[in-house]
Amino acid sequence: MTDPRRFAPAAARNRDPILDVLRGILPARGVVLEVASGSGEHAIHFAAAMPALTFQPSDPDADARASIDAWAREAALANLLPAAALDASAWPWPVGAADAVVCINMIHISRWAATEGLLHGAAALLPEGAPLVLYGPYKRGGDHTAPSNAAFDADLRVRNPEWGVRDLEAVAALAATKGFGPPEVTEMPANNLTVAFRRGPRR
Repeated sequence: MTDPRRFAPAAARNRDPILDVLRGILPARGVVLEVASGSGEHAIHFAAAMPALTFQPSDPDADARASIDAWAREAALANLLPAAALDASAWPWPVGAADAVVCINMIHISRWAATEGLLHGAAALLPEGAPLVLYGPYKRGGDHTAPSNAAFDADLRVRNPEWGVRDLEAVAALAATKGFGPPEVTEMPANNLTVAFRRGPRR
């Protein structure tokens, strides 16, 4: 029988640094929706480390969801829900509510419409003060933060002209139009950033 689990080497490298930041951002209790969970390795790791939170992984890709659920069966965590079929750019989402939204390494490997959908969906789901947490590489002030990020950006754009490392300021400006406050930025290993937005009051 074929093992449906996927293995992402980057997840093994970055999951602990991301977890350290999430501990200071996520609420003590509630539901955390992870958008674009990919292999599922992050969701498993975070759920195991934060048992008071319920984690809802998701991905638009059926094979990714099979990987997530296979990892979940192995881990047997009571606070980890089955993977939801969720496309960030397609509203409505199949999740009724969340107390936090996490999205790791998605917005640079997807169309800008996915970022727009992510911010729209998170704004619709989250209560006032709740966090949307993004992780990945970003440009700041229009410039790459490292030569390796510039090379990565060029490679992404060859693979798909609609992909690419995003300007942090453009993401923050879009977030503001959806009712989020200014970004809380944490510098991470390998020239990545964790960027947290808090949902502002509804009008």
